[in-house]
Amino acid sequence: MKLLVHICCGPCAIYPLKKILDGKIEVWGFFFNPNIHPYTEYQKRLEAVKILAEKMDVKMIYRDEYNLEEFLKNTISNIDARCGYCYSSRLEATAIAARENSFDYFSSSLLYSKYQDHELIRGIGKGIGERFGISFYYDDFRIGWKEGIQNSKDMGLYRQQYCGCIFSEKERYLRNQIVKR
Repeated sequence: MKLLVHICCGPCAIYPLKKILDGKIEVWGFFFNPNIHPYTEYQKRLEAVKILAEKMDVKMIYRDEYNLEEFLKNTISNIDARCGYCYSSRLEATAIAARENSFDYFSSSLLYSKYQDHELIRGIGKGIGERFGISFYYDDFRIGWKEGIQNSKDMGLYRQQYCGCIFSEKERYLRNQIVKR
């Protein structure tokens, strides 16, 4: 059995990969995150994934495309629904890459984060899987939240401070301004 795991960032991928890399499943990673802003943040996350892949001996497929304009075009008219678009675009790219490379399943390290909408991700993944004829592998990796954080620190990986998009970056800084008042 072969599984392609979309990797949003190095720290979020550690626990899911550790849990799945038990020798029973052939696991590869897939980096595609055109939502990340600014470009310097995108580069840091890409580099962290490369380091992680080397340290954990994970084979990778990189779709190194920074397409902020497309992300904005598809989210600006309904900012509150941006996460759905973000999940869909990355999971669809993962499913297509999985199908093109003869994988049996696809998944995402987004399922590790306690800040992501698991039910929305699961529903989108299942729907995309049905549309492209490849199964979505769901597991609630949040149980390994603390372990993943410690592992990322032990590996010296870059640890981001927000989800990735320009809107989550804004929320991060506004939240900090409100706290300081």
